[in-house]
Amino acid sequence: MQKKEKWGVLSLASIPLVMTLGNSMLIPVLPMMEKELDISPFQSSLIITIYSIVAIILIPIAGFLSDRIGRKKVIIPSLIIAGIGGLIAGIASWLFESPFLLILIGRLLQGVGASGASPIVLPLVGDMCKSEKDVNTGLGLIETSNTFGKVLSPILGALLASIIWYLPFFAFPIFCLISILLIQFIIVTPKDNKVDTSDFAFFIKKVKRILKDEGRWLYSIFLVGAICMYILFGMLFFLSSILEDKYGIDGVTKGLILAIPLGALCLASFITGKKLGDDKNAIKWIIFMGIVGATLSIFGITYTDNVYIFLAALVISGIGIGIALPSLDALITNGIEKDERGTITSIYSSFRFVGVAIGPPVFAILMKISHTILFLKVTVVSAIAAILVLFFIKPPKRVRTDSLFQKVKKEK
Repeated sequence: MQKKEKWGVLSLASIPLVMTLGNSMLIPVLPMMEKELDISPFQSSLIITIYSIVAIILIPIAGFLSDRIGRKKVIIPSLIIAGIGGLIAGIASWLFESPFLLILIGRLLQGVGASGASPIVLPLVGDMCKSEKDVNTGLGLIETSNTFGKVLSPILGALLASIIWYLPFFAFPIFCLISILLIQFIIVTPKDNKVDTSDFAFFIKKVKRILKDEGRWLYSIFLVGAICMYILFGMLFFLSSILEDKYGIDGVTKGLILAIPLGALCLASFITGKKLGDDKNAIKWIIFMGIVGATLSIFGITYTDNVYIFLAALVISGIGIGIALPSLDALITNGIEKDERGTITSIYSSFRFVGVAIGPPVFAILMKISHTILFLKVTVVSAIAAILVLFFIKPPKRVRTDSLFQKVKKEK
């Protein structure tokens, strides 16, 4: 990877880092918010979920726009909107007696911003890097930044909240501003990166054609990405809750404990991204092994509630997910040509946000029923992901959207 490309990718890496901080930073603070706002665990989980739900809806639109008007023209306004959302949530928490509704509105705006920033990173890496190996290395750095944000989030969130419980909301706009400056002054869109000016109806036909011809492996990647994020965020929510409710551990100490499995995930993502080659069949087996490892570790805690065993299992599952995520990114980014890369990778990102959205509330509900039932269900879901990888992910060398263009044109 050339020096210019490396600096560009590192600047892009600030986006998943910032967006992860904006969401995961609140996980260790949720029990404190429940007390300060007098809300239930399910209501506190909505603070995470609403961010993701709006992103799920808007991400494909952002991908479409990025393919048409350019990546930076979508990313920078999105970061501004996300920063405004953080300010609204922070000001509401500071000045209002019952700020819960306004906090949700602020989080909704943060989700709008996230939908236009995070998903555009993957296709822009594909645009900027010349070789497939450089793309895979770049994607590994992006996923590492994402997971490093998750490592840093519980520590930073707990540290800020120990000063004032709503301070994490105010920190987020500052992070957004830093990312905006990096993107504006360091990222240079490739000169040969043409935008597609075809109308929306024609665009929909092309996407339908891609999904019809290549849907088997693409849909499988979408679902596996969603399952990975569901497991990760659900288990982090569970660990955060039991550390405070059962063991009385909170603040920075809890943040440091949460950072242990996330650190394992971050390291696994970094190493995997560095070592990935361009053999897509080998990448498929790497994903499979990572998810099998996560499945076995989750099953191992089904019949025990020992916090140390749970933490060890979360470390192992974190490594498995850390191996799978950059590999999934590589398959889908290198499998799609540039002209529809933004849209297809955005659909993938949207599915990942589905996992982020449903993880905490589903775990919150099942925690009240039974520890065993909760983790048996999670084990089954993780096993389904492994089956999808084994039998359904068989990507071609690359989806040639120029030939698809001709097919759709004839149909038109």
